Amino acid sequence: MSATQTTKIEIIKAATSKINEVDFEKLSFGAVFTDHLFECDFKNGEWQKPVIKPYQPFLLDPSARVFHYGQAIFEGMKAYKDDNNAVWLFRPDENYKRFNNSAVRMAMPEVPEEIFMNGLNQLIQLDEAWVKKGKNNALYIRPFMIATGTGVIANPSDDYKFMIILSPVSAYYAGDVKVLIAEHFSRAANGGIGAAKAAGNYAAQFYPTSLANKEGFQQVIWTDDATHTKLEEAGTMNVFFRINNTLLTAPISERILDGVTRKTLIDLAKSEGINVEVRPVLVSELVEASKNGTLQEIFGAGTAAVVSPISGYSYQDVFYELPKIENSVAIQLKDKLTNIQNKLEEDTFGWTVKI
Repeated sequence: MSATQTTKIEIIKAATSKINEVDFEKLSFGAVFTDHLFECDFKNGEWQKPVIKPYQPFLLDPSARVFHYGQAIFEGMKAYKDDNNAVWLFRPDENYKRFNNSAVRMAMPEVPEEIFMNGLNQLIQLDEAWVKKGKNNALYIRPFMIATGTGVIANPSDDYKFMIILSPVSAYYAGDVKVLIAEHFSRAANGGIGAAKAAGNYAAQFYPTSLANKEGFQQVIWTDDATHTKLEEAGTMNVFFRINNTLLTAPISERILDGVTRKTLIDLAKSEGINVEVRPVLVSELVEASKNGTLQEIFGAGTAAVVSPISGYSYQDVFYELPKIENSVAIQLKDKLTNIQNKLEEDTFGWTVKI
């Protein structure tokens, strides 16, 4: 996908840049933002003129529907700078499609491609200095949309605000990750909004995750809502299991997010000759694999960390530690993917798009 240039964007540049105030060697993920943001309002049934302006707070009416009925969606993307100072996006078409799929599910207007992609491109061009070279560096991109229409009647909003903000990030390292397999709480249910990247999905995870944290676990592996026998996602990431040298991951559904990193890793694994099975994975299967020694790896997959290896899991008060292995598929796939993203290796899949 390439950005179209038909949408005229008003650009208001910041008087001064705050980039010199930032220590790029000590970045906390998602805590620092660039000089500008992109904004486009939906009013009277139409998208209004988009604008790029200095990053700043904005006012909302206390009765804005986002506060009362949770109409809010977002995406997570990254931009990378290669050794020749060119800036690249990774599979932006997938994020754009998923954003609008989320919008439809949440009864929100779809964002036209030219607004989304043109705004994204021009914003990154303006704040290009914030994209640092190096395999561990990237610019995290957060497109989001909220309901701004007023009134507390329980109906979809008439007005919306679509925005894009940018945050420089370095390597995302969570340390030793131990997880708790959910036996009561669920991330999503059939017929619900689990497949949408809706803000409320993440808020609903905070409480059970905090309970797991108190028990010494960093994340939760979510199970299906009906039986709690099927393994679905890990924290805010898709999850993979390596059993008998086969990589297993659950199929996407109404409960499971169609992760861009997930589908990328599946394609990369197949291209590397790794056997991949996309099918329901049972908790009992995982426990049995731990007991008979065939479970080799578990890892999460998502935009922020790319790949997050899991060192062990607990189920029904029994902790199962994973073996220490040298030929880690998780690390192999992460290296392959990050090399492609940073243009250190040829992109034979056509995933990277130049800004």
